[in-house]
Parts: sequence; C-alpha cells; structure tokens
Amino acid sequence: MGLELIFVVVDQQWLNALLVLAIIILVLGPTVLGHRLPVVIPAEFQVLAVAFVFAALFLGEVRSYYDRIWWWDIALHTSSGLLLGLMGFLLVYILNENERADVHMRPRFVAFFAFLFAVAVGATWEIFEFSMDQLFGTNMQKSMFGDDSGLTDTMWDLIVDSVGALVISCFGWWYMHRKVRSFIEIWIRKFIDRNPGLFNQ
Repeated sequence: MGLELIFVVVDQQWLNALLVLAIIILVLGPTVLGHRLPVVIPAEFQVLAVAFVFAALFLGEVRSYYDRIWWWDIALHTSSGLLLGLMGFLLVYILNENERADVHMRPRFVAFFAFLFAVAVGATWEIFEFSMDQLFGTNMQKSMFGDDSGLTDTMWDLIVDSVGALVISCFGWWYMHRKVRSFIEIWIRKFIDRNPGLFNQ
C-alpha cells in the first residue's frame, strides 16, 4: 500500500491517494492505539479485520478487483456476514457472562441476535453505498448483471451477508447448546482470557 501511495501521488491521482492513505491509517489503527483501548483484542480478530479491510478497500476499490474478478464482491460480503455474526455473537455472549449486567439469554436468542446484528450492519453498509453513489457520483453499487440501478448488486450483497451470518449463528448456537468444540469456542475463550475483567470468575 505504501508503494501504491507513492505511485498514485506521482501520477496525481489525488482521490486514490486519499483513499490509500485512509486505508493505511485504518489498518495501522489497532496496532498503534491497541494499548489504549479498555478491551484487549486477540490477534486472530485483528488479523481478520485487517485482512478484510485490505481486501475490501485496497484490493477491491483501489486495485479494481470488484471489476476484474466477478466473485470478489460476493466473497467479501459473505466474509463480512461471518465476521459480523461473530461480533454480534460475542457482544451478547459478553452481556450474558458479565456480572454487572443482569442478562441471561438462551442460546437460540444469542444466535438470532448475532444473525440480525450482521444483517443490520450489512443493510447499513448498503445504505452508505447508495448515499455515496447519489451524493458524490461514485460507483459503489456495482451490478453484476448490467442493472444500472444497483438493485441487483444490493440484493445479492444482502443475500450473501445473510448466508454468512446464518452460518456463524448456527455454529454459535451449536456451541452454546451442545457444548461442541468449534473455532468460535476457541476464539471466545481467547477473548475471555485476555479480558477477565469483563466476565464472572
């Protein structure tokens, strides 16, 4: 990204230069500011977040992978559904286990919340894409089938967001209900171990 920033500045592509600089700041943010946050984020979460930002913004927007690779948008929206579902699951799990919050939710509700959280954030992102296209003339709503309105792109994005969220929610429900070991359990356990102050002893 540093090399790309030099190239676009030399080529006087100021919008791309601003975008690449913003991505670099966004990617370095957790590393630079991590010690100041009240919550310790495990390395796995950070790597996934950085990889997603790099793939979505740098490769997707700056390097035009959305235009060059037809399935890039689908893969990233599915991944975002997985990541956001995991985040929603973790949020409710923390509330369930935190001694300061008198909340006790069944596994089905925790999984349902995680699913709705991921879909809601995905829908909010689609509103953002639509707003950017309308206000600034960008082309964030890229249609796969030549639909200029962007409706087809939006619907496929929401569908694959929902599929990703459903997969992670089912894994989470299975973990809570059956106590079956999965990667979700391992990641949640690492989060709990790094942040013991948030949870009951």
